[in-house]
Amino acid sequence: MAAEEIRKVNSEAYPMKGGDGPYSYTKNSTYQREAMESTKELVTKDIGEKLDIDHLLPSNVFHIVDLGCSVGPNTFSSVENILEAVLLKYQSQGPMNPQIPEFQVFFNDHTPNDFNLLFKSLPPNRQYYAVGVPGSFYGRLFPRASIHLFHSSFALQWLSEVPKEVVEKNSPAWNKGRIHYLSSTDEVVRAYNAQYVADMECFLHARAQELVDGGLMVLIIPGCPHGTSVSDTMAYLTIQLLEACLIDMVTKGVVSEEKLDSFNMPMYIMSPLELEAVVERNGCLIIETLKTLSHVLGSDTVLNAKLFASHGRAGFERLIKQHFGEEILDELFDLYHKKFEEELSIVKPRKASSFLVVLRRKAK
Repeated sequence: MAAEEIRKVNSEAYPMKGGDGPYSYTKNSTYQREAMESTKELVTKDIGEKLDIDHLLPSNVFHIVDLGCSVGPNTFSSVENILEAVLLKYQSQGPMNPQIPEFQVFFNDHTPNDFNLLFKSLPPNRQYYAVGVPGSFYGRLFPRASIHLFHSSFALQWLSEVPKEVVEKNSPAWNKGRIHYLSSTDEVVRAYNAQYVADMECFLHARAQELVDGGLMVLIIPGCPHGTSVSDTMAYLTIQLLEACLIDMVTKGVVSEEKLDSFNMPMYIMSPLELEAVVERNGCLIIETLKTLSHVLGSDTVLNAKLFASHGRAGFERLIKQHFGEEILDELFDLYHKKFEEELSIVKPRKASSFLVVLRRKAK
């Protein structure tokens, strides 16, 4: 096996908040769960139509991977839905159907992920053998042609690292006073875009090596639909309000200006055209489905503010703590909650958008 295929990837770890406390990802991921459940029929249909089990024979073990699994329960629901769809596919072959395989599921996330909680939470009556695989999905994780189906939900918005140019003071792309490329300069936008393209090329190359011919990837990726301004999305609002909170804390003297200037969110809000371009360059995968999923917020401002503030804390707390320290967390996220209430009471309803993407491995 070539060393470069399993080299250590230069990828920073941004796991969700572990445990099962009030600010944990386990307790604050209902939006992600609803989005995943809304795709169940579509995913079942795509697996039924696009999964070529003739290519998978005579394998008696079907390998499924959840990339960026975090700590559950969402990962278990996704795996169960996929497993049911694959079983339906095998059963649909009629009386001449091949023997239904056993299932092995690999749960992948960064090493600091709370794998202990994940495995304590495994469904007792599951129909699969469970394995944990720590490591970055921007590099190889599995042997060549060993995986039949990859799944990933709400993970590919995270970059492998912050673009180096945006934290270098002498760089034209230095992102002073901001924490993201949204509403920043063209140089910062280009740096983030280049990082996204490089990361996705690594991701697709690794998965193309690991998938069997005819294998599938089912992805749910937050993004911005074609024709929609990024500033009209919930992703934009989520990051802009966090930036505003940190700027307020610099003004109060709670956070130093230097600390703010050296902090950037390693996230990218992709568009369908960007995804299509990187898949086309890869050349080993076919886009079978690319569908926009939109969730319009309800009219209860207080409930919406609480939902997004708590979800934001579950997603961002470990990243904030790592850079700014633990002592600012409560004050920061209390302010974050208040700003969400203020903003949602005066702005027009925003859509929380993501994409369902189904990719198929071409025959070699």
